[in-house]
Amino acid sequence: MALSIDNVFLVARCIEVFALGTNCSGCLGLGDLQSTIEPRRIDVLCGKKIVSLSYGTGPHVVITTTDGEVFAWGHNGYSQLGNGTTNHGLTPALVSTNLLSKRVTEVACGSHHTIALTIDGEVACHQLCEHFRALLNETDEDAIEIHQFSYLVYRAFLEYLYTDTINLPPEDAVGLLDLATYYRETRLKRLCQETIKRGITEENAITLLSAAVKYEARDLEEFCFKFCVNHLTAVTQTQAFADMDHDLLKNFISKASRYGAFKN
Repeated sequence: MALSIDNVFLVARCIEVFALGTNCSGCLGLGDLQSTIEPRRIDVLCGKKIVSLSYGTGPHVVITTTDGEVFAWGHNGYSQLGNGTTNHGLTPALVSTNLLSKRVTEVACGSHHTIALTIDGEVACHQLCEHFRALLNETDEDAIEIHQFSYLVYRAFLEYLYTDTINLPPEDAVGLLDLATYYRETRLKRLCQETIKRGITEENAITLLSAAVKYEARDLEEFCFKFCVNHLTAVTQTQAFADMDHDLLKNFISKASRYGAFKN
């Protein structure tokens, strides 16, 4: 049995699966979007011997059978169903991408990702990153060297792909913001902005404002600007302000004037 706040999945004698609850994104696997307060059998899985069932809060569901097959359905906005698309799945579908010749023994779901463990001890992870998908499609090489960003930034990015969270101090999150902008990872970019906000000080406010403008992080830019205006005397005494780009300084003064920062 698998439980969430809104859904219940019951495995009967390991060969039948019943579902009930809220049917967001077709996560009940019944072929429609109708919620139900009564258990309904998922016909596609009849006769399949289920050994592992995992529920992701996306919501999506992944199961594996005694034959090592993997079936997935539900929300697929981040390609967590592993079918090479971002189309939601209303019924359980066999996951064949990169797993067709593998025997999977266990599956685990996060909010926007899925991890599968094979009998050989290999781990496969499904989550959407358009940049890497395109990069892999353009080469037949077994290994791809990437040099745009530091090891620390890439490690934080890979951790994000697996956990859907970031674990970096605010001062290091600017590099990850750069990566998120480059790879067009909207959610990651938003998480970076929230992390950076927590580390703003009078000393680094101008530096963070410059980064926000450079990486088109509008929410962070507005936050940094207001911080600078509210701490204007201290901020204008910093070295970062003295070294400020001419165009950025001009725009800052103009905007601060409209904001009323220079009123007597």
